[in-house]
Amino acid sequence: MNTAAETTLLDAAIRALRDHGLAVNVQKQPKTVGRRQVDAWLRIAKGGAHIEYAVEIKHRVAPATLGAVIAQLQHAARVDARTPLLVTDYVTPPVADNLRAHRQQFADVAGNAYLEGPGFLVYVVGRKPAQKDATPRANRAFTTAGLKVQFALICVPELAAAPYRAIAAAAGVALGAVPKVLADLRDTGLLLTTDKTRRLNATKRLLDEWAFAYARILRPKTLLGTYVAAGFETWARWPLDPVEVRWGGEPAANLLVGYLQPGVLTLYADKLPPLLAVKQRLARARPFNDAHLLEVRRPFWGKTLPLEQQPQTVPPALVYADLLATGDGRCIETAQLIHERYLARVFEPA
Repeated sequence: MNTAAETTLLDAAIRALRDHGLAVNVQKQPKTVGRRQVDAWLRIAKGGAHIEYAVEIKHRVAPATLGAVIAQLQHAARVDARTPLLVTDYVTPPVADNLRAHRQQFADVAGNAYLEGPGFLVYVVGRKPAQKDATPRANRAFTTAGLKVQFALICVPELAAAPYRAIAAAAGVALGAVPKVLADLRDTGLLLTTDKTRRLNATKRLLDEWAFAYARILRPKTLLGTYVAAGFETWARWPLDPVEVRWGGEPAANLLVGYLQPGVLTLYADKLPPLLAVKQRLARARPFNDAHLLEVRRPFWGKTLPLEQQPQTVPPALVYADLLATGDGRCIETAQLIHERYLARVFEPA
């Protein structure tokens, strides 16, 4: 567990579970988990039945961050025999229903919970939080500038050892922001440092923590506009200049793994190319439009970040995060394929 705020949140969630008549005990980290990192280990029992949980603590789980949470916890379930448990401050009824649909167990401070195992089932929704918790101090690694720096390091892990000026140029942030962000990355164990060098602690946990924070903080700021595309079905044949515009999200996933047929098109560009708007007969989307949509998003990285590996698309880490941010089951499944093919060899399953 990294912060006092997380400890406080876990303690409150444990009290809420005990109010349901459950026996809840915090355990020491099992010796069998090796490098596996989680926030806490719990044993929850009712009568003669019990479940051993590996806990992940998240603040403010919302529809936009749900995909990243599910991906992280599904990964945990694959690498550990213990059941992953999401502990958070508050779960709304729609988010609770979505979590249960994915069979992802959870508990919040308000007393909402979904626990299921041999011998018992707990499903409580609709409880309101007693009061709004004070917002913990923002870790600078998870501010807008911090997320940009992390993205640059995720795309090019070797950049962690580069001079501050090179990191700032690749991330598209002010030079003065870099030392503060790197310091917080070091303090949270995401950056490993010695007297002479720095190295990114490249794990799946880092990738999913970034995707979660990206969906909540940075991604909403990138949207330039949403359009209805008359030529939606012909998107793969659109003549795009990769210097000016690149595919992201669902079409990028289709190009990278050939699996997902896009339901929404995503382009990253500083502005909508006028010729594209004319040729594809793009019109501004209205609230009632729900088909043939194209979203244009502003690139947030620096000019020196290398993008040559995938000339038509944004980097795979961003495709992964954008897919998770949809919260859609098929997109979450495709994000896992992106991870397996492009990211798993760099980001270890810790």
